[in-house]
Amino acid sequence: MQLLFKQKFVSLAGKYEIYDSKGNVVYMILGRVSIPKRYEIYDAKGNFLAELKAKVFDILPTFRLYIGDREAGCVKKKFTFLSPKFEVDCNGWRVDGNIWEWNYKIMSADSKTVATVSKQLLNLTDTYAIDVVDPKDALLALMVVLAIDAEKEGK
Repeated sequence: MQLLFKQKFVSLAGKYEIYDSKGNVVYMILGRVSIPKRYEIYDAKGNFLAELKAKVFDILPTFRLYIGDREAGCVKKKFTFLSPKFEVDCNGWRVDGNIWEWNYKIMSADSKTVATVSKQLLNLTDTYAIDVVDPKDALLALMVVLAIDAEKEGK
């Protein structure tokens, strides 16, 4: 299943629509200007699905992932000098690859690819393709990508 993460050209809080490969809206993301920073994820019909919440008093950026009201894990930036690294505490997943250039994979605990993320060039706004192997992992994979994007963009 392919998801296209297209950022809006101008958006104060962060509003995104996530499309499938046919151009249909699959998810809508609404960033909330609040402390802590929050992102809410809705399905195409406007039903609430999930939420990311930034932790306020962590030294390095950390996002807690919630599906409904259940905590599903967290994504935390690790301290490095050369390139960004993230610790994913969710389903035993990890992130491998070049996060700085938006070419990376989300891997399972048994080293199988959960999703491949790549930046698409020649678009007016940032657009990322998220190729998810198993559609049941799509929402959680999107949440990991959103957390990394929010940290990289300083949102």
